[in-house]
Amino acid sequence: MISSLYCADAEVFLVLLCLTLYVVPLFILNKHKPWIETSYHGVITENTEVVLLDPPLVALDKDAPVPYAGEICAFTIHGMEAPFEAVVLNGTSGEGQLRARGLVDCEQQKEYTFIIQAHDCGSGPGGTEGKKSHKAVVHIQVNDVNEFAPVFREPQYHAAVTEGKIYDSILQVEATDQDCSPQYSQICNYQIITGNTPFAIDRNGNIRNTEKLSYDRQQQYEIQVTAWDCGQKRALHTVPVHIEVKPVCKPGWQGWSKRVDYEPGTGSKQLFPKMHLETCGGPLSSVRTTVELQTSHIGKGCDRETYSEKSLQKLCGASSGSTDLLPAPSSATNWTFWLLTDSGRDSDLIFRFEGRQAAKIPDWVVPQNLTDQFTIATWMKHGPSPGLRAEKETLLCNSDKTEMNRHHYSLYVHNCRLVFLLRTDFSSANSFRPAEFHWKLEQICDKEWHYYVLNVEFPVVTLYVDGASYEPYLVTDDWPIHPSQIDMQLTVGACWQGGEVTKPRFTQYFRGSLSGLTIRPGHIETQKVISCLQACKEGLDIHSLESLDKSIKFHFNPAQSILVMEGEDLDHINTALRKVSYINSRQFPTAGIRRLHISTSVQCFGEDTCISIPDIDAVVMVQQPSEPRITITGVERLSWPASDLRAPGGIALFQDLHIISTVKKADGTAQHHTAHRPGVLEELIHNLDYCDVLVLGEELRAEQESLQLHRSALTGKHLDATNSTTGMSIYGVDSMSNYEQVIREVRYFNFEPSLVTERRFRLTCSELNGRYTSNEFTLEVSVLHSAQTGLAGEHVNHLVAPPQYMQLVHHPSIIQDMSPSHMSGVPSAATMVIVMCIAALVVVVVIGIYRIHITHQQDAKLSETTKDPDMTWDNAALNITVNPMEDVTEEEEEEEDDEDEEEDDNTSGESDDSEEEADVQLPTAARQNNKNWHKAAVSF
Repeated sequence: MISSLYCADAEVFLVLLCLTLYVVPLFILNKHKPWIETSYHGVITENTEVVLLDPPLVALDKDAPVPYAGEICAFTIHGMEAPFEAVVLNGTSGEGQLRARGLVDCEQQKEYTFIIQAHDCGSGPGGTEGKKSHKAVVHIQVNDVNEFAPVFREPQYHAAVTEGKIYDSILQVEATDQDCSPQYSQICNYQIITGNTPFAIDRNGNIRNTEKLSYDRQQQYEIQVTAWDCGQKRALHTVPVHIEVKPVCKPGWQGWSKRVDYEPGTGSKQLFPKMHLETCGGPLSSVRTTVELQTSHIGKGCDRETYSEKSLQKLCGASSGSTDLLPAPSSATNWTFWLLTDSGRDSDLIFRFEGRQAAKIPDWVVPQNLTDQFTIATWMKHGPSPGLRAEKETLLCNSDKTEMNRHHYSLYVHNCRLVFLLRTDFSSANSFRPAEFHWKLEQICDKEWHYYVLNVEFPVVTLYVDGASYEPYLVTDDWPIHPSQIDMQLTVGACWQGGEVTKPRFTQYFRGSLSGLTIRPGHIETQKVISCLQACKEGLDIHSLESLDKSIKFHFNPAQSILVMEGEDLDHINTALRKVSYINSRQFPTAGIRRLHISTSVQCFGEDTCISIPDIDAVVMVQQPSEPRITITGVERLSWPASDLRAPGGIALFQDLHIISTVKKADGTAQHHTAHRPGVLEELIHNLDYCDVLVLGEELRAEQESLQLHRSALTGKHLDATNSTTGMSIYGVDSMSNYEQVIREVRYFNFEPSLVTERRFRLTCSELNGRYTSNEFTLEVSVLHSAQTGLAGEHVNHLVAPPQYMQLVHHPSIIQDMSPSHMSGVPSAATMVIVMCIAALVVVVVIGIYRIHITHQQDAKLSETTKDPDMTWDNAALNITVNPMEDVTEEEEEEEDDEDEEEDDNTSGESDDSEEEADVQLPTAARQNNKNWHKAAVSF
């Protein structure tokens, strides 16, 4: 029984044990919840799928190893619609994995936070009646990928700097990166990739200059800059940086040009149309500006007319009777041959004295002594002579020729003073009289050209310098000179010492330059004439003077080479300076530069001078003027009966003369506002200053033939004439029309025409003292003797038409055909011959028969002459009867009839030869200065 009880208990135990093992867990399956960590931290790289969690995702369940109840079936994510999902990798071990449902972009969201729970499987594999774990917080950070390059915030950068400064930072450039992480979104480096630039950049993008910049060297810089992020990714595009260099604000004139071109004939031209004064903001009370035109290198100080001194005196209305003591060297004025000349400046004849040159003036040139009223004038340029200041320098001196060394009058420089000595002759009033007159002026030693005029009305002596009068500051008295029979010697450039020396010599030499030294006894010059003689043709001007503000004060010097302007308002001063102009009224100005110098002083309120304004220098460049071509045309061949040459007044040589001047004009440069084609010649109005009629071949026989010009032809004109056996010179500044009129009155007379078969003359004219010379116009005169005129019928003028070598734009007012007025005076030689013929009738008849015989012998030669194609003969018969007893009045009437026939022939000749053309050479020869003119030989 005990054993049976034991067996029964054992079976019960086994059943209970089986129930415990299999049935009891069914009741304890949902007893425990799954367990996970309370928080997780995860990292995911953008554009990847798996999140790396710390700690790993693992869920534990205490119900394990109960089937299902101890297994993990799922993970649930709550909140924010996180783009993640959690998957179970192993339900038994509870391992899981967090994954991205799509691509994660750090640039859109860098971090995520959400809730996660674990689920066990419950009572079945589907997780039915499963339990949830507690909620755990998950923090996920998205790791960045360096996918973006740096980009600059601005497409370009601009900055301005002042020259001469070193900047710590001129400007800062900035680039950005769209990457989300600091590593890839931060810019770690900038770089200037433009080479050889004076700039540097730091890591923060600050640009600085490595050296001082200069506005004069370079005003603008452009540099290219790039950037790198901290992941060493470089910007795809560089950025340009423009840096402007500004000059340091320096007070001074701005907006002016260093060179101003001036075209001759254009009138007044503004020099500084955009000029303004920069004061850097300083308050000003007044501005004073001086504009100076410096022309000392142009001729005698500025652009003046370069006619001869005598012509200028006539133009200015000076009194007649002046003598030029420094004329151009010639055979008649040979005392200036050995002096040094400088005539390369636009025909200005300048004599240079270097302390070794002097000239003796011949006794016949000026009177031995002067009256109590006279004028001495000269151009002088003089400067101090180092070491020789105590020595006198003589311009003009009249001293004893021999025996003694008395100075009767002299003009000299001593220690930069001008002194005039005048020792009067001894008279009954034996007393001290004014003898030395002293002037101390800056002009005497400033090495510039000035015009000096000494007017003497003894005892009053007045000096004019550039038109301004000066009284002597010192007058010294002396005794008169005792009379003597000693001749006097007038010298230029030194004083003659002829007595009390072993060898007569010059002394007190002058060192400087002189021009136009003249002396006029018996007259003094008016200030109006003096101003005219020294007047400049160029100078400063104010354009539109009436528009100048009334608050501006201005002043010109007499030569208009210096302009001073003063005002209180800066804008008005700027406007006034813009109106300053240059003008040159010469028709043919001297080409070259004229220097300009501008100095300015500024005053501020309560201060004498507050701002220093630098002086400025500029130049006016006068362009080369269009040179005129002076052309002489007319009849080139004449044939006259011998009787006409012998008639009173002879024959007119240049009845059909025309003088014209043309200048070549191109498109856009012609005057008178007319349209011209390139190369077209336009007729130009200007003056001539001499015309020479030169006898070619053998000189005129003074006892038989001459050139004649009646004084009435010169009346009312600025012309004179000289005559000799070599020809005639007509000179003076006058119009081409007046020269035509006078030259048409030049007549040729021959008392013995039988000794001449032909005469040739050459005519040349000039402007501006030989600067422009005409062509050489040659005239041939054939003399027809009695037998030749019998065959020819009547005398004929044979014309050669003017050359048709140019196209002209004519101005009708220039050329006027002037009818010549025949002279009626009978030479005294002709009258004597007529009286002798009447007294010796038989002898004259024999001579006439002999001439007729000679004429017949020349018929063959005449027939050959008539075949010349340039000669047109009228074969009408003309019988000339020579009667020595014929009344003189009848002979004159016959000559007048012949002259009328000559005029008719001229007209027909012009018509016949109008189609002929000739090549006229342009002026190439300068005026011959070696002609020995004798004024007394002019026939008036």
